[in-house]
Amino acid sequence: MKLKDIIDTLELQVMTPGLNLDTEVTGGYASDLLSDVIGHAKEGFVWITFQVHLNIIAVASLKGLAAIILVNSRALDEATLKRAIAEGIPIITSPLPAFEVVGRLYTLGLRCP
Repeated sequence: MKLKDIIDTLELQVMTPGLNLDTEVTGGYASDLLSDVIGHAKEGFVWITFQVHLNIIAVASLKGLAAIILVNSRALDEATLKRAIAEGIPIITSPLPAFEVVGRLYTLGLRCP
């Protein structure tokens, strides 16, 4: 499934304009522990989190993640947003809690294989 299709279907807001949203999403992972994401998320996954600090961009880049979905309408500071754009990591937000976002992604067919 393409990232842009997920964004459209779930009515998510893109915080990083101009980045490629045609990326193929191969699964999803939800965690707020960076070490957990490093250990278990796979390339092409979307990462669901409420973390908004600069280190999330480094983790997403390291793992080759398709995007970061921030829940509960979380917002990034300017430095983190600039780093996301520079690294090519789409940041997407949802007003929903993580539990509901994960459930909707699961309904769309995304898994954590």
